[in-house]
Amino acid sequence: MSDVLMMTIDGTRPLSIGAVSELTVLCDRAEGRDTGGVVTLCVTGAPGPGWADGLNIALVTKWERALRRLERLPAATIALAVGDCGGAALDTFLAADIRIATPGTRLLMPFDGEATWPGMAAFRLVRLAGVARVRRSVLFGQPISGAEALASGIADELTDSPEAAAATTAQLVEEVSGKELAIRRQLLFDAETTSFEDALGSHLAACDRALRRGAAEAA
Repeated sequence: MSDVLMMTIDGTRPLSIGAVSELTVLCDRAEGRDTGGVVTLCVTGAPGPGWADGLNIALVTKWERALRRLERLPAATIALAVGDCGGAALDTFLAADIRIATPGTRLLMPFDGEATWPGMAAFRLVRLAGVARVRRSVLFGQPISGAEALASGIADELTDSPEAAAATTAQLVEEVSGKELAIRRQLLFDAETTSFEDALGSHLAACDRALRRGAAEAA
């Protein structure tokens, strides 16, 4: 498939303004395309001791905002995890629509010196798997194996050939409109915290949009 944007995230690298810029450029390119297409994110590596040295809240905020932008792209996002994944690699993996891992993958909450890092990876882990399944990882840094990630819904697929799996997945989603995908994704996000009555208006608006689009294409 030609309409695929790719980026590799190395979790061993300290978080930097350069990493934020790289992710921002990727989002710019994805948002600037006429068709939704696919964004593939290859993630691997976990930070070592002292990785938080030099961090400041301004940089962390920029990174979290870039991740949120990635999470809302008008494109399907596929993350491929290989080996240990922590830090920026874990953040990016959890923000993707479809998450593929190898059997040897371990998802690691990094330590900041005294405890696990309290970033939004913890939030996304809980949203994906529930408090009970990730409590020991979020509180104590216990690794989540590839098999555990699959069983808990954190990973969608476990395979020895992540690139082949990503290519197959890309073919499945290539006909999906990027703008429409973004709307469906937001409806999913809202369903976790919104009552039926409050969600009804958004779903009806999306239905109306789909009907109007169909009528316009048939005219």
